[in-house]
Amino acid sequence: MRRRRVSRISQVAVTVATFALVASACGGTSSDAAKDDDGGKKDDGKYAAKGIGLAYDIGGRGDQSFNDAAFSGYERARKDFKIGGIDMEPGDGESSADKTQRIETLARQGYDPVIGVGFVYAPAVQEVAKKYPKVTFGIIDDDTVKADNIADLVFHEEQGSYLAGVAAAKATKVKHVGFIGGVDIPIIHKFEAGFVQGVKSVDPKIKIEKRYLTEKPEEGGFASPDKGQDAASGQLEAGADVLYHAAGLSGQGVIQEAGSQQKWAIGVDSDQYKQKALAKYKKYILGSALKDVGGAVYDLTESVVEGKPMTGTQRYDLKSGRVGFSDANPAYRDMKDVVAAVEKAKKDIVEGKVKVKTRP
Repeated sequence: MRRRRVSRISQVAVTVATFALVASACGGTSSDAAKDDDGGKKDDGKYAAKGIGLAYDIGGRGDQSFNDAAFSGYERARKDFKIGGIDMEPGDGESSADKTQRIETLARQGYDPVIGVGFVYAPAVQEVAKKYPKVTFGIIDDDTVKADNIADLVFHEEQGSYLAGVAAAKATKVKHVGFIGGVDIPIIHKFEAGFVQGVKSVDPKIKIEKRYLTEKPEEGGFASPDKGQDAASGQLEAGADVLYHAAGLSGQGVIQEAGSQQKWAIGVDSDQYKQKALAKYKKYILGSALKDVGGAVYDLTESVVEGKPMTGTQRYDLKSGRVGFSDANPAYRDMKDVVAAVEKAKKDIVEGKVKVKTRP
């Protein structure tokens, strides 16, 4: 079951009562500010903001996937550039107004860049960016919001998913695999499309189970491990022996169920083989379709710190190295035919020999 998140206490120098009130209305906060007293300034004085403002998507930090990938970039940027920062959790059942308030709070309090993790922040970023033209805003997984101070950070998820499909098709012993999407929305359709195309490229006769956990994000499709576990149980019972999920926190349930039945699971976004919360099942995590959200957060922050803010649409793909397939599991590396097939597929996509679909 999904646990209710407890707000993490801030160490950043944001002590005014008004901020505390706003933060409580917007969901939990967690500060990881630098311990110096320069307010986040660089030695040359050019960067004077408080640091990075990061607003998490549904599921929040600790999802072992999408949000945690963003946090990794946030943490690395703070360390490398010696700046402060604050990351904020979503609230349970929150409205669009809550998201707008969260983004505006970060901008008003002096954070730059301010980054919304996930397409759900698109309306909020569009609205708040107009009020704070000197602040750089980032929105991950959406390319519809446009302004001189907005960077749309988007990925070719379908390419990494294609590699996951190739791996699944080569690893299955029964020619039967499964896909579990968190929410039935266009961005998750990209994961399905790439996966299915990758599977079929190996063997068109392989059977593919497909399941979406919910129709809308607020229904818990990205935040309910129990829903993921139930869906995985159904697909395994139907005969699939390799499952790929694109379901955020719900994917933990998919991996848990697959692992408990000693079947392969393929993770998403972060390298889920390396996640501590999934250590009990990691031997059954064949690999993960990687999406370097952390790298995008880092890139945007670096551009702001250096005084040359990144704006417009930034697309990350296999060629850039920001999308891929992990090989952390030694068992995967020992499957030479699987590795060779994935590497060939990657090469074909990068060279333009294979164009991956974005719709099922």
